[in-house]
Amino acid sequence: MIDSNQYRVPVEKLKKTCNWDVELKFDDTSFECEDSDGLIGQERGVHAMQFGLNMDAPGYNIFVAGPQGTGKNTYTKEIISVEALKRPVADDWCYINNFNNHDQPLSVSLPQGQGKIFQKDMEILIDNLKVAIPKAFESSVYEQKKEYIVQTLQNKMDELFKSIEKEANEVGYNFQQIPPRFMLIPLKNGKPLPREEYEKLPSEERSVIDEKGRKLGKRLDETLHESQFLENEAKTEIVELEKSVAFSAAEEQIRTLKEKYQGFSKIDQYLDDVLKDVEENHIIFQGANFQINQNPFNYMNEDSDRFLRYKVNLFISNENCKGAPVIFEPSPYYYNLFGKIEYKSQILAVNTDFTMIKPGAIHSANGGYLILQVHDVLMDPFSWETLIKALKYRQAIVENIGEQYRLVPTVGLKPEPIPLNLKIVLIGSSYLFELLYALDENFKKLFKVKVDFDVDMPRNQKNLKKYVSYVKKICHDENLKDFKPDAIGKIIEYSSRMAGDQKKLSTRFNVMTDIIYEADAIAKMEKEEFVCARHVDMAVKEHKYRSNKIEEKIQEMIQDGKLRVQTEGTEVGQINGLSVLEISGYSFGIPSRITARTYSGNEGIIHIERETEMSGSIHSKGVLTLAGYMGGKFGQKKPLALTAQITFEQNYEEVEGDSASSTELYALLSSLAEIPLKQSVAVTGSVDQLGVIQPIGGVNQKIEGFFDVCFLKGLTGDQGVMIPIQNISNLMLKDEVIQAVEKNEFHIYAVSTIEEGMGLLTGIPVGKMEEDGKYSEGSVFRMVENKLQTYMKGMMSFPMESKKIKRGL
Repeated sequence: MIDSNQYRVPVEKLKKTCNWDVELKFDDTSFECEDSDGLIGQERGVHAMQFGLNMDAPGYNIFVAGPQGTGKNTYTKEIISVEALKRPVADDWCYINNFNNHDQPLSVSLPQGQGKIFQKDMEILIDNLKVAIPKAFESSVYEQKKEYIVQTLQNKMDELFKSIEKEANEVGYNFQQIPPRFMLIPLKNGKPLPREEYEKLPSEERSVIDEKGRKLGKRLDETLHESQFLENEAKTEIVELEKSVAFSAAEEQIRTLKEKYQGFSKIDQYLDDVLKDVEENHIIFQGANFQINQNPFNYMNEDSDRFLRYKVNLFISNENCKGAPVIFEPSPYYYNLFGKIEYKSQILAVNTDFTMIKPGAIHSANGGYLILQVHDVLMDPFSWETLIKALKYRQAIVENIGEQYRLVPTVGLKPEPIPLNLKIVLIGSSYLFELLYALDENFKKLFKVKVDFDVDMPRNQKNLKKYVSYVKKICHDENLKDFKPDAIGKIIEYSSRMAGDQKKLSTRFNVMTDIIYEADAIAKMEKEEFVCARHVDMAVKEHKYRSNKIEEKIQEMIQDGKLRVQTEGTEVGQINGLSVLEISGYSFGIPSRITARTYSGNEGIIHIERETEMSGSIHSKGVLTLAGYMGGKFGQKKPLALTAQITFEQNYEEVEGDSASSTELYALLSSLAEIPLKQSVAVTGSVDQLGVIQPIGGVNQKIEGFFDVCFLKGLTGDQGVMIPIQNISNLMLKDEVIQAVEKNEFHIYAVSTIEEGMGLLTGIPVGKMEEDGKYSEGSVFRMVENKLQTYMKGMMSFPMESKKIKRGL
């Protein structure tokens, strides 16, 4: 018989308790404790973050990857905010009118705070010109020069018309001006010739008169043409005079601005263009003399809009910034990220101008850092592609989405792109990082730094001290009650349980923070001065109670016999396997009845879940591993004439994972050997083709899941769970299980091979290979071998079927 005691896990290894009197030497968290430096337990991530922040080369943007609750969001914002203070302040950016092409406004950068000053300077300039230019046109010098031009024109015109009048008189015609016409009237005896008398004249005399009239008419046309030329010339002189006056009034003030902004070539050229435009359009500065379009549908007829072309759009102002800008955009849809061009709605139309260009987060963060949640960026159909293009070409373009998808191109603003010099920090899961790395070739070139956050950290003295500081900081910041050492000890134990390892602590501080809050609330309800260990235990139980309704329902169905799970006796080809379910973040273990039926045939091992497509790929691999083990043990010298069916009874959901592969192999061997297995021992563990038991996940939940069922049905002292020996270090069991083990009411076994596990479950040695090539008499493997031999003989009695036997399974 097999002694099961040799496989029992000692009580002291079922959980690593926190010896607070040795490891945590303090009375309560009211003592002065240094805050932890950096992020607790994320040395790799902290190192990668510092490296990424120190790299200024293109493409070294940062992707912060890790599970939820590890503190990556808080840490990222804090560390970047600190780093940004060491960096120079970013420039201001303005958009100004492009006088050569109004549809393409120009971008201008200025040192911190200078953008607002430049905007104000231009407003002051325009206000000054509103006074100076009308005043210049009211001066006597201007009036004299204008009067001189007009008078000169008038004199020349008088001379022209006197000349034509003299010529008319000389040939017997009277020259009269009846505005807007000029008339030539024939004379007779010094008096106008009436039409009736003209008709009575001889034809020869009329011809002479007419000929003289034609010549005078031609001369009149020449005179009128010359007068028009003189008039245009005078108008040109007046225009040039007015431009000269406007130039003189504006030039000095604009020159002062040019001196102030010397060194800014774009502004220097812009002011030259402003001066030229003021010279050309001085009329708009002349107040009442300026007549605007009286179109009733034009809502842009306000006086202020006359000077819009000279305004400055202060696009980005870093006036109040200290260090480089840090922008966290919680809603990174397209316009929030990349800005937009706004429009004013009018009747039957909309319009815009360069002052309506609005920035996005990428412009606000230029020269600094932009922090984004990658999942939110990917949810917008336009944001990701535009972000990658902006980083690839290192420029930010303000462009409305509709411009790209209109069937008919329309005239719109195309602002000059702004050069980008910023670091993008994306926060997301490792899955999204791998997905983007595989699918977007630009991603790997642009995000060269991965800050990888882990879910656990070593349980050493250094990290224990950090945990104490962490609890103290929360108590201080949130005005919570101080924690006694035994309470922090319980938090540390719960942290190791979450990590699933006695040598680790969890870094999922969001869950740990919830337990701290809830323990404090319980202590306050009990009006205790401090938070003690039992308060933390109650908080953990309350946390579980709010989430384990489904677990209790399943346990109730098992207790009522609706789900068949035996916890006593023995059965051939039947065994209790263990699995873990996770619902809404809460995971728990449940036992499942696994059965195997074997019979003569040549179809090998048939897994019913696999055949019905209820098996995941990992679980299917685990089942196929059984065929390798069976072939290696029993099919070396002869083919295996075997058909075996294995299934999870009363299971109607997909099965995934290979942690039940050893369990299925035990049921298969039991069915072949016709040796009953203990139903009081549930089994978990993966197996390889050599029969070596391999570790699995969720060992604590699996053990506790079977324990709870046994407790409901009644503990007999024979019940227990068999686990891989490698999982001993993962044990962090609840106190109820440990107490039952101490009383010998429940047992935890650990095995390393199938042979050890089969011996423990049957009480019979599995046997060794003898010199005759057979397993030892009376052993489990000998019985399996005999059954396979029986199947072979049965197949041989049917010649047609025996030809179908395959070597191996």
